[in-house]
Amino acid sequence: MSSKPTRLTHVGRDGRVRMVDVGEKPVTAREAVARGTVTVSATARRLIRAGTLKKGDPLQAARLAGIMAAKKTSELIPLCHPLPLTVVQVDVTPTSRGFAIEARVRTSAQTGVEMEALTAVAVAALTLYDMIKAADKSMVIGEICLLEKRGGKSGDYVRTASTSRATAPSRRGNKKSLQDR
Repeated sequence: MSSKPTRLTHVGRDGRVRMVDVGEKPVTAREAVARGTVTVSATARRLIRAGTLKKGDPLQAARLAGIMAAKKTSELIPLCHPLPLTVVQVDVTPTSRGFAIEARVRTSAQTGVEMEALTAVAVAALTLYDMIKAADKSMVIGEICLLEKRGGKSGDYVRTASTSRATAPSRRGNKKSLQDR
């Protein structure tokens, strides 16, 4: 381990926040996958399966909200660059305790899409909460994390079992990553 502390890229030497200049970086293929969970009561899960929630289908609403959020990330996170996203996929999968949300985002750009994937998961989870809150105010949103990222100067990252505390099943094996193409 290096004793030299890591310098934060969004903080200048004067301590002021700044947007990182990516103008000299090459355009490369980038991909990120994030995941989160929403724990929901058994009663609320039954209502969702039966399709009897008054607000409609919370799973479809959450998927759409996640896609829209990824596209708006630079408007929500102050120092993020606007990116030309080539695909945003949001999956909401039932689990024994609620739902697992997974977002996969791709682009060819000068900076990565980790924040877009994380934002997609967070907003999809908040949308589930909003859609279901009449039936269950005790829901818990949690375990939002980056599962993997590909491309860029810092290289690839894949979360390992030793770094992951999330318990929701991942559907990563069903999708092709940049390495598989």
